[in-house]
Amino acid sequence: MDLNMVKYLAELSKLEYSDKELAATAEQMTDIIDLMDTVKEIDITYDDLKDNHDVYLNDLRKDEVIESMPTSKVLSNAVNTNNCFVVPKVVE
Repeated sequence: MDLNMVKYLAELSKLEYSDKELAATAEQMTDIIDLMDTVKEIDITYDDLKDNHDVYLNDLRKDEVIESMPTSKVLSNAVNTNNCFVVPKVVE
């Protein structure tokens, strides 16, 4: 990225740079753009055979129905009205 473009962007952004800072910023922005060009070259096409090879459905736990806690026990330590939790008002 050339210095004129960095000056233009700095002006749009209302930033003030010394000449030394402009040169450093131009170099950093060039490095960032080069990195993004490298990232664009990465193949990101989806292949369901390759991308899901570590998923084994046999390793998942069985889905078992268990009894949940009774509502009265859950609400026993809470200030409640009509089986609802009362929370402090946050927004006026």
